[in-house]
Amino acid sequence: MMKKIVSMLLALTLVFALAACGGSNEKTPEQKPDPVETTDPAEATDPVETTDPAETADPVDVNLYVLSGPTGIGAVNLRAKAEAGETLSNNYHVTMTGANDEVVAAVSKGEADIACVATNLAAALYNKTEGGVKVLAVNTLGVLSILTKGVELNTVADLKGKTIYSPGQGANPEYILRYVLQGNDLDPDQDVTIQFVGEGSELMTVWQNDPEAVIMAPQPVATALLMQNEGAAKAFDMTEEWGKISGGDSTLMMGCVIVRNAFLAEHPQAVESFLTDYAASIDAAQTDLEGTAALCEQYGIIPKAPLAMKAIPQCGLTYVAGAEMKAQLSGYLTVMFNANPKSVGGKLPADDFYYGA
Repeated sequence: MMKKIVSMLLALTLVFALAACGGSNEKTPEQKPDPVETTDPAEATDPVETTDPAETADPVDVNLYVLSGPTGIGAVNLRAKAEAGETLSNNYHVTMTGANDEVVAAVSKGEADIACVATNLAAALYNKTEGGVKVLAVNTLGVLSILTKGVELNTVADLKGKTIYSPGQGANPEYILRYVLQGNDLDPDQDVTIQFVGEGSELMTVWQNDPEAVIMAPQPVATALLMQNEGAAKAFDMTEEWGKISGGDSTLMMGCVIVRNAFLAEHPQAVESFLTDYAASIDAAQTDLEGTAALCEQYGIIPKAPLAMKAIPQCGLTYVAGAEMKAQLSGYLTVMFNANPKSVGGKLPADDFYYGA
């Protein structure tokens, strides 16, 4: 049973690693009562209560696209509330997909108003649409871990001479791995052997064929590997290792939420309401682990709730916006650009890419 769960999980979540891949909100004018005529202030009637304009505005339909994997975890509580009719400001229509191309197409065609995507994909979409999107907030930090089985590693430098199996050749995982190795005085092309895998299922047989191999895996795949292999351990968290090297100039930020500028211009208050709802959804994912894990299983993000409960705390869920987001994310995208300009769409986004910064 566990192997079936893990196989399903790997197929679902590797997409994330490889990525790194209606209505109106015009408010009804406030209806004021006719002045009350009195002959003496003391005889005046009590003020007539009026309706808050925010309460009379028609809910806005928001088409929200979410990539399956860690970027989707932060949205499950919002989706559940939307389906229960418990969101007052907006009507959310959630589409979940494992295909980056589908999200790119939906944003480009105006079918997606807001989308949760990999940060480098957000930058690429900004360039593809000629500045037609903004990043609203970062929702996921790094989700990559270095795993070993029976091999002791004290520092990243101890990886010298090792074979590292990793997904994501030519994508974020490769660039992140190279950055961390170089930051520890290792030449990725000389001091280690990087063996890239194309399918998640290939990671499951690595230790059978090479017991001393090192694996770099995304969440929740990493958690599944640790659960299935006795003696396996997490040697390094790549988010922490990135931070040691960057010295605060950047943070490993792999997931974010973007908005089409046309939708933002037409419905600015709806976007603000979304951010409030979304921040609450992420907070619920961090504080209500059991409930969020059940929703992950319900929506097909992680096959089984028990596995989700172990994986979610390792998925780097966060909510970073405004100036802090710009400072940290721009630094991360700069590293990606220096590694390969194509990873961010050919050039770094301009300042107008960062909402509220």
